Amino acid sequence: MTGPVPRPVPRPAPPRPVRATVPGPPAGSAGSGGPYPTPQLTLDLEKLLAARLYAVKVRPYLAGALFALHVVEDRSVLTMAVDAHWRCYVSPGFVARTPVEELAGVWVHEVSHLLRDHHGRGERYAREHEEYGPGERLRRNIAADFEINDDIYGDGLPLPAGAVLPSLLRLDAGLLMEEYLRKASMYGLAADLAWLDCGSGADGHHRPWELGPEGANGLSRQQRDAVRFRVAEGIRGRPGDAPEGWRRWADEAFQPPQPWRQLLGAAVRSAVGASGPGEDHTYRRPSRRSAAVPGVLLPSLRRMPPRVCVVIDTSGSVSDAELGIALLEVAAISRAVGGRRDLVSVISCDAAAGVAVPLCRAENIELVGGGGTDLRSGFARALRSRPRPDVIVALTDGQTPWPSAPPPCRTVVGLFPRPARPVDEDDPSYVPDTPPAWARTVAIG
Repeated sequence: MTGPVPRPVPRPAPPRPVRATVPGPPAGSAGSGGPYPTPQLTLDLEKLLAARLYAVKVRPYLAGALFALHVVEDRSVLTMAVDAHWRCYVSPGFVARTPVEELAGVWVHEVSHLLRDHHGRGERYAREHEEYGPGERLRRNIAADFEINDDIYGDGLPLPAGAVLPSLLRLDAGLLMEEYLRKASMYGLAADLAWLDCGSGADGHHRPWELGPEGANGLSRQQRDAVRFRVAEGIRGRPGDAPEGWRRWADEAFQPPQPWRQLLGAAVRSAVGASGPGEDHTYRRPSRRSAAVPGVLLPSLRRMPPRVCVVIDTSGSVSDAELGIALLEVAAISRAVGGRRDLVSVISCDAAAGVAVPLCRAENIELVGGGGTDLRSGFARALRSRPRPDVIVALTDGQTPWPSAPPPCRTVVGLFPRPARPVDEDDPSYVPDTPPAWARTVAIG
């Protein structure tokens, strides 16, 4: 008797070796690139451009900047990244696995780095603090993401997994990149965010995979500024369409806060270091031109220490805090002339000028005044001083008449901030004259 022939039981196949992989960002993570391998896919350009159109639809005030980006397919980039020349490097694998709405958010994220000049600001921060290297680059990239991510998502752009927000470090939203760098080290995030790389457009550090300034399809500096200007003008024209962070950027994009202490110091140094006043002849060192005139000894020019007279506006419209700032500037001016306090004098001036007081210690100067303002008397008193100053520095709120003719010495005006049209109580139509063109004017504050 025969029965059914038993079938052989198949043996399980031996397990395949598992290839170690480098952890990367979650799908749809905003703003990352790096030297990670991706599958050999063809870039779905239609999907990528559809995502850009969606970004333009939900963020129309950024349309000019989004269309200014030039796409570069690059498999060495993990997701998307930008360089300082407005090229956008895109991973085909990232485009394939990311929904269109999240791709649109990454478009907005990357172009935000460029509009807010994170490239230039990152380079300046690195130079000022001498912070270089991959770890410092990552810190700048994280801080730049903190600045822009709270203005990007919502209202049609979903927050992708892995997007970095200030709340990760319990920091306030709405700050600038430099403020986040000062407030937190961010080294605690480095291990989890090592994949984060938005390119040199986010931190100013060149990447090996970028085309550089000589590469094709990059924007010149003038073209980049033109794009920023058009976007800023569009936001200012329809301020209700943009969040507060973008409105603040548009207001300050081409009128950034000036480092007034450095500017005022540079103006004073430029004035005291210029040729003309402060030079005299001396026979202690004969001129080299004496060799051309045998038997005649010609004197050489000697740089004399310049004398500076500081006229401080002490009228009632100048606050105590501003007078304190004025005294700090007097101390800085004494340093600008080599620390020679005997070469610096101070005049208090409201409607009338006081006596020119030699500088001993800036904090011990008694500033007298509190009435109206007429700095013409301060200038006249300074020019009557003996010896006459080489430079006059006027620290004022600008609500004063000015001399009709330029003084016979260099003049620097430090101007305290005031409303565009200050009003005199006795004459509502009164608008003070702006500082004259012959003075170097620096806005203080």
